[in-house]
Amino acid sequence: MHAAARGPQLDFVVPGSIETRTGGYGYDREIVAGLERRGWTVRVHEIPGAFPFPSAGSRDAAAATLGSIPSGSPVIVDGLALGALPVEAAREASRLRLIALVHHPLADETGLSAEARAALDASERRALASVRHVVVTSARTAAALDRFGVAPSSITVIEPGTDPAPQARGSTSGVVELLCVATVVPRKGHDVLVRALAPIADAPWRLTCVGGLDRDDAWMADLTAQISASGLAPRIVFAGELDREPLDARYDAADVFVLPTWYEGYGMAVAEALARGLPVVSTATGAIADLVGESAGILVPPGDDAALSRALRAIVSDSALRARLAEGARRTRTRLPSWDDAAGLMARTIEGVDE
Repeated sequence: MHAAARGPQLDFVVPGSIETRTGGYGYDREIVAGLERRGWTVRVHEIPGAFPFPSAGSRDAAAATLGSIPSGSPVIVDGLALGALPVEAAREASRLRLIALVHHPLADETGLSAEARAALDASERRALASVRHVVVTSARTAAALDRFGVAPSSITVIEPGTDPAPQARGSTSGVVELLCVATVVPRKGHDVLVRALAPIADAPWRLTCVGGLDRDDAWMADLTAQISASGLAPRIVFAGELDREPLDARYDAADVFVLPTWYEGYGMAVAEALARGLPVVSTATGAIADLVGESAGILVPPGDDAALSRALRAIVSDSALRARLAEGARRTRTRLPSWDDAAGLMARTIEGVDE
């Protein structure tokens, strides 16, 4: 009897739990699932620690994990971990087929000191020099890697997929339901959103924020104090992380999707909103401008609370504008890539990385 032929195999290294509810981890989960549907065997390795600032113990765990993988294996390392592990990556560079998955450069996170940004940039540059290929989630991120000296020929853009979804039905109460889906951290700009909403307290709106509340306790405390001081607390709800069904219900009840982010590599939550035909108010960063275009929403510069306030007043007060932008969103959603598309391109990319 002949042994059964094995399909392609991949080791996928992530910092912390792959079940973490952020867009980056969601991308990782979908890619793993898509490869497995194509017959791949994917071994997920979860490295404990607070990345991108790992402890010595976390570095040791990462080194042990990489060292346990058979020589010649293709290994995807999520960029949140890889950029903080230049020494460990260099040690395995000749033995493993290392592939970096970069959602956005680590130093582009909001709220870092100048020293931390410089350290992360230097660390990520060294780590990327040890990989054989780099996967990014948008053309904008690919362009951002130029500062690390990564050759364009070594980069593949694999945009996130978006699951088909029913058209959001919206509210029927006369109050415009605003929805923001984003982990509560400085980069997502919830403080900017609160400042933008304060001048339009006379308009009929209510805001629901969905996303993790425990990633930055100090930031959450400051934001809570800001909302209390603004007098808007009765109109803003922080729902925390939600499972798929209650999150779908929030999308269905929304009239407008809002994401006041300072920076995104792609903007998966924006794509998810467009898939439901929701008009978008967001910032012109990352791939968001490409997703929304001129017909599906209103984009403002990151951090410009006055411009965001004007955009929100317009979309809350003008039902015809909301309807026109919702129609643009419905047209846009037919052009969104699928997760099957993303997994297929990832499979071909991995297979093309030489041993």
